[in-house]
Amino acid sequence: MLMTIRFLLAGLLVSFAGSAAAQVVLKIARVPASTPPVDTLFVAGSFNGWNPHNAHFALHKNSDGSYQISLLLSPEPAEYKFTRGSWATAEIDDKNQPIANRRADLSAAREIGHQVQAWDDQSGGAGPKKHTATSQVHVLAQAFAMPQLGRTRRVLVYLPADYATQPKRRYPVLYLHDGQNVFDEATSFSSEWGIDETLDQLRKAGQDAAGSIVVAVDNGNEFRSDEYIPWHSEGLKGQPHQGGQGSAYVDFLAQTLKPYVDKHYRTQSDVAHTGIAGSSLGGLISVYAALKYPQVFGEVGAFSPAFWVCNDSLQAYARTHPAARTARFYFVCGPKESETMLPLMVQWRNELRAGGVPAANLSFHSPVDGEHKEWFWRREFPAAYRFLFRPMPARAGSKNK
Repeated sequence: MLMTIRFLLAGLLVSFAGSAAAQVVLKIARVPASTPPVDTLFVAGSFNGWNPHNAHFALHKNSDGSYQISLLLSPEPAEYKFTRGSWATAEIDDKNQPIANRRADLSAAREIGHQVQAWDDQSGGAGPKKHTATSQVHVLAQAFAMPQLGRTRRVLVYLPADYATQPKRRYPVLYLHDGQNVFDEATSFSSEWGIDETLDQLRKAGQDAAGSIVVAVDNGNEFRSDEYIPWHSEGLKGQPHQGGQGSAYVDFLAQTLKPYVDKHYRTQSDVAHTGIAGSSLGGLISVYAALKYPQVFGEVGAFSPAFWVCNDSLQAYARTHPAARTARFYFVCGPKESETMLPLMVQWRNELRAGGVPAANLSFHSPVDGEHKEWFWRREFPAAYRFLFRPMPARAGSKNK
């Protein structure tokens, strides 16, 4: 029950338009004339894991052509955008450029008006966004089988510049979530992390002795919240459920994808050379992965981790599945991202330390300008990567404490 209350207070929305419990209304008074009348509009934001196609967050279309959704009050500001079911159909401005996240105070009952100027997939004047992935990025599979979930997913791989010229060399591997945002501006929903360019720059500057392979797994759009949250959120009075598939998703990474990557690429497959990282819910599921598979994932990058979603359950899980003493964790967030973001990140840093992870293996940062956005995570990635994959004496194996 405590977990449920915290989850609700953190800003989860009730998607039932006109619900008696809802006290805030997001209303779109006008949409472009080109909006297909059969299309459903959705709101995606900080409250639902930025899921662009979740039936629980669909807007109701009114007889006058406007759209609206009713929300529960929340003590924390919300950031969001409107879509027609995917990030390829997200709203943009009247100059066919991406817009900044909308931001609203949901702490008081009111109606918040909006207008959608244009849709990204209809921005013929500006043309599609340019692909920015370097030639070292390739598609491992457009539809890689996920037997644990009964789905498929696109998986991308970045290979270091010397991979082809050093056939006897083996490389560490970093697994990243939200693959659409990792390498390519054209597929990102807001902006890319630029991981390929960053690693190339670090190598040229002599700051990347590891020379890692990067494996990026696309999120499943409407399945993102389900796959990145290990436990179901307990609903009250029809409250929509999220999560519950995180364990199966992590099983896919550890039991299916990693063995495939290790078989088909020259990897250093041991725990000391295998990392996992992500932002928001991706940071949460990365920490969970290290707890469930301490013998597999030895380096963890948690960027603005959304611990608030299931903190009680994750803490209880950690008591029976402690982190490996040899694991390395890099935590970073902006102190103003939300009321709970920094306190919970501090809590996890301290608990990992108390559980036996050495202080030298825990890196913690909260730059004052940090935001819950890709530009921030892109900027912070080089420091995280250097910490997680820095050379160090051989570790004593992968056993748990």
